[in-house]
Amino acid sequence: MNQLHDTAVRGFASDNYSGVHPEVLAAITNANGGHQVAYGEDVYTERLQEVFAHHFGEGVEVFPVFNGTGANVTGLQSMLPRWGAVISASTAHINSDEGGAPERVGGIKLLTVPTPDGKLTPELIDREAWGWGDEHRAQPLVVAITQTTELGTAYSVDEVRTIAEHVHRHGMKLYMDGARLSNAAASLGVPLRAFTRDAGVDVLSFGGTKNGALGGEAIVVLNPEASTGLKYLRKLNMQLASKMRFVSAQLIALLEGDLYLRNASHANAMARRLRDALDAGIAAGELPGLGFTQETQSNGVFATLPPGVADRLRERFRFYDWNAARGEVRWMCSFDTSEDDIDAFVAAIREELARE
Repeated sequence: MNQLHDTAVRGFASDNYSGVHPEVLAAITNANGGHQVAYGEDVYTERLQEVFAHHFGEGVEVFPVFNGTGANVTGLQSMLPRWGAVISASTAHINSDEGGAPERVGGIKLLTVPTPDGKLTPELIDREAWGWGDEHRAQPLVVAITQTTELGTAYSVDEVRTIAEHVHRHGMKLYMDGARLSNAAASLGVPLRAFTRDAGVDVLSFGGTKNGALGGEAIVVLNPEASTGLKYLRKLNMQLASKMRFVSAQLIALLEGDLYLRNASHANAMARRLRDALDAGIAAGELPGLGFTQETQSNGVFATLPPGVADRLRERFRFYDWNAARGEVRWMCSFDTSEDDIDAFVAAIREELARE
């Protein structure tokens, strides 16, 4: 097959737009050839358990899956009875970007709370953490947080621990959507275990696709008492890979060494380069009408632009509106975003704002 796309075209719409890291492609190739037992009874999936135990501690259980929505729905289902509900931020991926899958596929009632920065706090959780024993109310039994959040912000270790203690004190469980868990580790500068298992998280999803994988995520059970039935739920939700060795090999490539951290650190650094360059332009009075709505703590920059500017910029660099009503856009950086990409984008922003 001939190459059908122009590899020089760059964008800032999503970290899903990037290709596959060469080390991940090499791992898939190395896992190829010969026969291995299907459905997870292969040596690569066995090795994956050991790799995750190295990062998260002994006794964790790992279930490779195809995508983040599947990980979230399946992982949350395993933590809930049929009458259970999940408390989350209103901006959480499970609420705003999964097409109703938690409700329609998982049968899960979502109890959402508005937040200014995508992060829950004990006080915000308590807005929906009530009504236990009331047969007329879906029972709030799990709290779901996202690390890093959909707004690019990161929970500190202490923030996660405080939430976990609060959640557990109420008899609930804590789930972490970790689609960008590696970006959080890079942002916080601590091991993966520090802000997950050691901080009190019960179950999490680990994201690979946004960080250099071809397509691979995992549900990670940190507290075996908080989850049941994943062996069956994964199949029920069409997330059981027959040739699982190729999903596992991708995650091994990311986590066996430090590739997960290298990729995420680079993506974060490119977002910081973009933010710093634009902050400097604002301080110099050179970028009229440009503002920011969130701190840049990972690989996303959230900005506001004057009317029409975003559409003109998108003729050269693709990106998404976040809140079109207030001119808010999202710019995402990836493991393969280069300094030249950032500099070219900054120049384009300067040019379009100069026209204002």
